[in-house]
Amino acid sequence: MNKYLSIFAICLCMNAVQGQEISDAMQYAQDNLNGTARFRALGGAFGALGGDFSSLNVNPAGSAFFLNNTAALTLTSQNIKNKSNYFGTGTAANDNTIDLNQAGAAWIFEDFDQASNWKKITLAMNYENTTSFNNTIYSNGNNPTNSVANYFTSYANGYTSNALYGNFLDLNYAQQQGALGLAANIISPAGTGNVTEYESMLTGNGNFYQKNLISSSGYNGKLSFNAATSYRDKLFLGINLNSHFADFTKYSRFYEDYADSSGHNTASGVQSLVFKNELQTYGTGFSFQAGAIVKVVKGLRVGLSYESPTWYRLNDKLRQTLTVDCPDCAANDPAFYATQVSENEYPTYKLKTPGRYTGSIAYIFGKSGLLSFDYTVKDYTNTKFKPQTDYNDLNTLIGNTFDKTSEFRIGGEYRIKQWSLRGGYRFEQSPYKDNTTIGHLNSYSGGLGYNFGNTKVDLAYTLAKRNFNQAFFAQGLTDAAAIRSRSDNVSVTVVLEL
Repeated sequence: MNKYLSIFAICLCMNAVQGQEISDAMQYAQDNLNGTARFRALGGAFGALGGDFSSLNVNPAGSAFFLNNTAALTLTSQNIKNKSNYFGTGTAANDNTIDLNQAGAAWIFEDFDQASNWKKITLAMNYENTTSFNNTIYSNGNNPTNSVANYFTSYANGYTSNALYGNFLDLNYAQQQGALGLAANIISPAGTGNVTEYESMLTGNGNFYQKNLISSSGYNGKLSFNAATSYRDKLFLGINLNSHFADFTKYSRFYEDYADSSGHNTASGVQSLVFKNELQTYGTGFSFQAGAIVKVVKGLRVGLSYESPTWYRLNDKLRQTLTVDCPDCAANDPAFYATQVSENEYPTYKLKTPGRYTGSIAYIFGKSGLLSFDYTVKDYTNTKFKPQTDYNDLNTLIGNTFDKTSEFRIGGEYRIKQWSLRGGYRFEQSPYKDNTTIGHLNSYSGGLGYNFGNTKVDLAYTLAKRNFNQAFFAQGLTDAAAIRSRSDNVSVTVVLEL
């Protein structure tokens, strides 16, 4: 009977070198288009319109357009379908989520000083799930050249074998990955003595069958405290103070076997393996926004807003399990197997995501409808991990990999008595210089609303498409599956004027 070796590489230790990757930065630097149904139906083009709770996330001056004390609640259903192609093999995965996406309230104070031209102040609070992390990606296929052994050697190279055979609890993240490969008989020192180079112990020569499942869950929430005012009903100014909440879990399961690999020895060595990683990230952040809207002439409005970087304080917990099917393997360090230690909990670190500028223009056709356009600039190269001394190489990689992007949104609304018909389009450039790691985003939306008087009900449908390449690991085995992602979203908002 084959002998199974299970290695639980999880320790309650505080390592100086952590496991953050460039993709972790992008996880929090990007925002989904979420919010109220009306906001989504118009493609998010609300920077010069206002009068909607989600518009405050574009331009905080928008709350000055509320006419009465107002409250709103939004329920959202999202379906994400990812089609994967990995070396010619196609697979698909679906993920469905229903959640309470938005809740807000606004209070209007006006006519408090008859002698002043500043006759109105609005105070508002709004919570939104700015990013839903619920997603599943599944890929499989035969890799003609590369094995997961390359992952372990890429981390082990440069460290002495004596160091990697040492106490696992004392190793940093990179050393732990190398030690895993050594202990599981996947890699070995390339020579005798205390060497610093390693090689694969796998007997096969290419055509490695691989399966990879990535399942993520959680959210990035944003609670905004807003204040806005108007001057002579011509100039509108506003500011947001934002509190951010992050709770993200990513589970990955990588499988590899060598049954069809040329030259593989079926009687000796590793026959297959399963490598599981479970990462939990949680923390809080802060940002602020400022904006202005001007009524240029009757019906024409222009807006300008700035959103600061978000300064996060984050914590990571990592759980890794490596299981190999090996009929004749012996543990290099029997005590290591007996320990079966578990979790890596890393020191708190900081992440600064980029700020953005948005220019907007809108035209209101009286009571019959409107057209609106937003243009946003965001420089992803300003994304930084801190402390700088611990993340200098990673921050340099971010600067060389990420790009400055443009995004535009356009939306329109046509009113027929109590009914409103809406449509929108959104385009966002890739945040990567190669335009392929994550591709451009195209989103189409539509919706309708009905005004009952003091109560309004809005419905929106959004379709978003984006292609990207999903590498199984950050280094070593970096061959990527080509993913075609489609997101279908239905939102319902109830608005109450009090």
